[in-house]
Order: sequence, then structure tokens, then C-alpha cells
Amino acid sequence: MALKRMITGFSQVFVGVLFIISGLIKLNDPVGFSFKLQDYFAPDVLDLDFLSPYALMIAVVVVLVEVVLGVMLLVGYAKKLTLWSLMAMIVFFTFLTFYSAYFNKVTDCGCFGDALKLTPWESFTKDVVLLIFIGWLLWQQSYLYTAGTAIVRSSAVLLTTIASLAFGYHVLMHLPAIDFRPYKIGADIALGMSVPLNVPAPIIEYRWQYEGPDGPFELVNTTGRDPQPEGATRTGVETRFLRPPYEPPIHDFTMERDGMDYTEALLAAPKLVVVVAYNLAVSETAGFASVKEAVARARNAGYSVIGLSASGPDEVNDYKSRFGLDIDFYFCDMTTLKTIIRSNPGIMEWRSGVIQQKLHWSDAHQLKLD
Repeated sequence: MALKRMITGFSQVFVGVLFIISGLIKLNDPVGFSFKLQDYFAPDVLDLDFLSPYALMIAVVVVLVEVVLGVMLLVGYAKKLTLWSLMAMIVFFTFLTFYSAYFNKVTDCGCFGDALKLTPWESFTKDVVLLIFIGWLLWQQSYLYTAGTAIVRSSAVLLTTIASLAFGYHVLMHLPAIDFRPYKIGADIALGMSVPLNVPAPIIEYRWQYEGPDGPFELVNTTGRDPQPEGATRTGVETRFLRPPYEPPIHDFTMERDGMDYTEALLAAPKLVVVVAYNLAVSETAGFASVKEAVARARNAGYSVIGLSASGPDEVNDYKSRFGLDIDFYFCDMTTLKTIIRSNPGIMEWRSGVIQQKLHWSDAHQLKLD
């Protein structure tokens, strides 16, 4: 009995804390989590594209429930409801992570946002472990810890719900409170794109396939040179990384216009204000008025001003005309722009490629210029 109580107590704390941490990390960046949900909704994954317009709403609800359920478990509130809700969530998440891992569809589940990247199989393993712990809690729920009185437990859940809603609203109307991405304030973009000199070289395993006098056989090496065994005919070769090549934290970042790459020149600009609108078709049109005012102030302060978007030239010209934005837009990959800033449009200040400021369009008036 003592052992069961001990295991149950550990499971209760472990599951509750993990759900709270996972939920808070995603609640810090619900827009980023909504992008991950859109990946799952895509036609070539779950084929639920009709849910894509509601991805942000679903993201907020999911992470809110995740945090609240974690607190409910820790304080022992509505035990049966809490445990069965946790079981339903983890079964669904386990299915998603297994599907992603087995079919190699979504390579990052987004379980811990950008704070901790897990491979699909790591995510699936994590969910299986949680499934076991939650199963134990359902079996041994009579040993669950209960905190204080019913009023104390209800108050804890209510306050958690209110605080989570307030925090989620704040980051949606501004930007994530903590930026885990490689484009955070203070980041040197050029440095983030570079490969350090001391990075180990990749190691590739080559599996050479042959047809010989005694039938098919295989030879393996990491040199990349065909062993060319005597009397055999090569029928194929398969490769896999034993040690993958180093990938810089910032990649797929370019700034192009009229078929020319201006990345190096623009990263060298001493004072640059950048308007980011990853997709003008779904941008917040209300934001361009405040962005336009910030652009005018930046020009008066001697800054160069550009725009970055993945939209085509015709759409860019239409928006420039509609909102009176007299700036040159450069093309950049949409996924990269979504990663750079969680606002569409958003505004940034760079100095020689180092990010000084990042602002949601609703905070464009706070752009500091000297």
C-alpha cells in the first residue's frame, strides 16, 4: 500500500507538472502552435484542411485545457473528470505522434514549442510514458492527493483559467513573452547562418549492393567509394547519415527582388527598419495604419525601410497602393517569415544584421528610433 501510494504520488506530480509546462510553453506562443496544427490539417497529412481557418482558436483552447488539467490533477480537483480528460488527450496525442513518426509527415510535433525540439519518435515515446502514468492514476485514483478544501481547489482551478486566458490574450495582442526562436532580439542573423569551423563533418554510411556468382550481396563503408568487388555487378547503393551535417540555427533565409539576392547588402545596412508580412492575403489590414506611421517616423530618423513578404509582386503592389506604403518589398520564404515574427504584419529594427527590436503591429507606435 505504501509503495502504491508513493508511485501514485510521483505519477500525479510528474503528469501534472509536465502538462502545465508543455501547456505554458505553447500558451507563450499560440500562433506558433497554430502553424503546427495547420501542418497536421494539411491534405497530405490528416486531410482536415477545413479546420485550418480555426487553427488559432483550436490552439488556444488545447493549450488552455492542457494547463488547467495539469493544475486540476495536482490539487486533486474532480478526479474522475480530470483523469479521463487527461487520458483522452494523451491517447489523441499518442496517435498523432505515432502517425507523424511512422509516416514521417510532421517532423516536429510542437509538444514543447520552440523551447525543446523532439523528433517524432521521441515525441511518441514521451506520450507512451505519459499514457502509462495516466493509466496507473486511473487504476489507483483512490490514492490521489487532494489539496485543501473544495473551495481551495475550485479557486486554484478558476484562478489558473483566468490567468491563462489573460496571458494568452496578451501574447496574441503583442508577441511571445519569451522568444525561443533564432530570430530573438540580440540575434546576429549573418552569424546564425554561418557554420562554425570546428563542426564535425557529416558521416554517411553507404550500402553497396551487388549481384555476384553466388547471388546478391552487400558491402558497407563510409568512404563513398565503390569497393568494386571482383566478378560482381553493382545493382544499387543506399545511403544514410550516421552523423548528419550541421544545420545553422538560421537557414532558408534570403531577401530577393527582381531575381537578385540582396541578403548580404541588407544585412550590412547600419540602420534598417523591416516590415514583415508573411502573407498579405491573410494579414491584419488594421495593422498597416500603425505600421505606415512607424515607417514615416523611421525615415525621418534616417533609417532605411524595407518590407519582407512571401506574396507575389502583384499582391504586394496592390497593398502598397491601398495603404500608401512607399517601401520596396523583398521576397522571403513564408515559413521563415512566420518564424521571424508572430505578427502579420510586424515591424523590426536591424543594425548591421543584428535584431534590435521586434514589435507586433499593435505596438508599432512603440518603435524606438534615434
